Amino acid sequence: MSHGHTNVIIRYEALSYYLGMPRRTVPDRDAKRFGAIIRRLRDQRGWTLVEFGRKADMNPTYLGFLERGENVPTLTVVLSLAKLFGEKASDLIREIEDNV
Repeated sequence: MSHGHTNVIIRYEALSYYLGMPRRTVPDRDAKRFGAIIRRLRDQRGWTLVEFGRKADMNPTYLGFLERGENVPTLTVVLSLAKLFGEKASDLIREIEDNV
């Protein structure tokens, strides 16, 4: 494979990451619980998804996926959202565990 083809593949992979984050095909109960928590926290503040996205510096579509439990967040995302809401990440996780 030539160097030019490698660049195309890298660009394609980066583009597909930004345009089409894969969603879970099998629902994850913990992801749904986490999503319900962040939805509740967002609603308590009266933020739209767009406002939430701006404040979190994240794509509102991605945040919508999280709220519906369609994506499992990384630890970095959990920590970032907890900080944004003025919560401890451990409290958010504990709430997920308590609702099992």
